[in-house]
Amino acid sequence: MKTIFPSKLKSGDEIRVIALSKSMGLISSANKTLAVKALTDLGLQVTFGSHVDENDLMHSSSVKSRITDLHEAFADPNVKAILTVLGGYNANQLLSSIDYDLIKQNPKIFCGFSDITALGNALYHKTGLVTYSGLHFSSFAMQKGFEYSLEHFKKIFFHTDELPLLSSKEWSDDAWYLDQDNRTFHSNSGYHVLNPGHASGTIIGGNLGTLQLLRGTPYMPNLEGTILFLEEVSAGPGADVEEFDRNLQSLIYAPDFAQVQAIVIGRFETSFGMTQEKLEHLISTKPALKSFPIIANADFGHTTPIFTFPVGGTCHLQAEASGKVDLVIERNSSF
Repeated sequence: MKTIFPSKLKSGDEIRVIALSKSMGLISSANKTLAVKALTDLGLQVTFGSHVDENDLMHSSSVKSRITDLHEAFADPNVKAILTVLGGYNANQLLSSIDYDLIKQNPKIFCGFSDITALGNALYHKTGLVTYSGLHFSSFAMQKGFEYSLEHFKKIFFHTDELPLLSSKEWSDDAWYLDQDNRTFHSNSGYHVLNPGHASGTIIGGNLGTLQLLRGTPYMPNLEGTILFLEEVSAGPGADVEEFDRNLQSLIYAPDFAQVQAIVIGRFETSFGMTQEKLEHLISTKPALKSFPIIANADFGHTTPIFTFPVGGTCHLQAEASGKVDLVIERNSSF
């Protein structure tokens, strides 16, 4: 299938916010105002889907409401980009109801992460449209420690140059949306090289557990020639490391996994309990992972800040045993 690159953004463009997983009703009015201002400061006009505030017993809305907002956003020629409100748990409910021909005929930027992994990868697989794993609408309410995330958002959506993904200087995994003033930041040690080497390939992935929901369905992208970007979220104290281990092992059993070119692993939250020693051990126990480069502690996932990356775009990875890493989204792979 031909890869479709959406047009880049420019000042004055309309960006539509829709809730495809959790409801915007969960976001405080103060944070909603902050997010709108941050986007308008970029020169964008912010509009909202008709059903973003619906909030049912699952803190979401009906499949019909979410599909209506999705289809309306893609069908509206004035809308140039679509941002999801939040992640959650139920975005995969939408997959069989999407009009993929409508989306293919009206390509535009589609961006979100976490539970939105199911939609971003499915849309790419079914239509060829490059989608983006990156900032939610709610992310734009962050007032401290947001500079890196914003810089990479602007570079990938407003420019066409190749984009080196340099490590952030510091990171955080606190509940910033509850307390914007009292934040805790940690010095970033940079990329961790688990297997050195070099590779180029098509980017697939996002949240590992959510990507796994697509396995065995018509919505899972082919892994041949890919560089997998994988991250996982902590479910709370317990068996997070073991869950990541078995989800990764399950992915390895996919018939086309043998054609994977590299893996980039996003930073784990402190509460996850994943240490560098544990991750190195986990990787070393899997013979299928010995033949290509693997790096970890990348700036995406459920810590902040994060970079935005194109699902279906291409990147180049050079990882040296010394620890030096070059990770670059290639020119014209986003647009």
